Amino acid sequence: MNNFVFYSPTEFVFGKATETRVGALVQKYGARKVMIVYGGGSVVRSGLLDRVKQSLQEFDIEYCELGGIQPNPVDTKVYEGIDICRREQVDMLLPVGGGSVIDTAKAIAAGVPYEGDFWDFFIGKAKVTKALKVAVVLTIPAAGSEGSGNSVITKVATLQKLSLRVPELLRPVFSIMNPELTYTLPPFQTACGIADMMVHIMERYFTNTQDVEISDRICEGTLLAIIKEAYCVKQNPGDYGARANIMWCGTIAHNGICGVGCEEDWASHFLEHEVSAIYNVTHGAGLTVIVPAWMTFMAEHNPRKIAQFANRIFNVPESDDLEEMALTGISRLKHFFRYMGLPVNFKELGIDHPDIDRLADNLHRNKGELVGNYVKLTKENSKEIYRLAL
Repeated sequence: MNNFVFYSPTEFVFGKATETRVGALVQKYGARKVMIVYGGGSVVRSGLLDRVKQSLQEFDIEYCELGGIQPNPVDTKVYEGIDICRREQVDMLLPVGGGSVIDTAKAIAAGVPYEGDFWDFFIGKAKVTKALKVAVVLTIPAAGSEGSGNSVITKVATLQKLSLRVPELLRPVFSIMNPELTYTLPPFQTACGIADMMVHIMERYFTNTQDVEISDRICEGTLLAIIKEAYCVKQNPGDYGARANIMWCGTIAHNGICGVGCEEDWASHFLEHEVSAIYNVTHGAGLTVIVPAWMTFMAEHNPRKIAQFANRIFNVPESDDLEEMALTGISRLKHFFRYMGLPVNFKELGIDHPDIDRLADNLHRNKGELVGNYVKLTKENSKEIYRLAL
């Protein structure tokens, strides 16, 4: 096990009707004026936005708004939000929604006190040294952004989709999590969220670091819980217990606890980011195409943890043939994804002829000559994985 620092100060307020406590919590954390950040019309149609505003008003908290955040969030909304925050003297960001909304709010929070271009943080030109506070009302369990210090933004002009990780400054101070808010999610969106949280765990699980039994078992237990509850919510979308467990799994998957002491990989996410940046597909659906292809490549080149995954998650019998174990596990993973209504190849994703050269060129231009850690991928390796996803 490697040395590590685990810092996770977020206050999680979980359960039914917890969104009515937002005003008290904002006051508790000393904010005077918040900017509510949200996406499309669902938070408006459901009445959630009005309930949040009413709670703020009850505690005399001023607010302004930034709506219209899209999936695969873009830099233009971040710039707009920074301008509003500076003009309105906002001291807390309050995203109401899922990962795209929260990631946008985090980027704004980092950008407001910075004199340069917030994109400097994403390209490594500058480091975040201060940020506005962020608090969350979560509506979509998927990205885990309610418990992480991460943000992913796409630059429209260059179609670069890049991530930022600043856990010491960008973790939300509090996150309100009401599983009832997820009842009306379309089945496809629920499934994409489940896939995203599973892959967040797998990025940490597929490691070469030795003696990480506790991290392995946390990963495996959470993955097994997600799969069990995914079957339940597929059959009964109004199952509160299943919705609650899935929502909490999404947080555990990405707040860092699954990866303590491990050298993490993240190649699958980077491979997918190029797909969703260019073709604007749903991130979770892109992952269910890329991850089995990445695992198939690894079955030949480094099968040990893929085989362990197959055995412990999908009950593939142990064998001396680790590659065969791995491939059987991948087949069962793809079957699960398909059962959930998710694609497992480019054609099913709606991309008949992906530009593999462009995808690989962009990936390695953004991330360097070698990508990932479980096996460090060259550009030719990346092209092979994209081809395996055809």
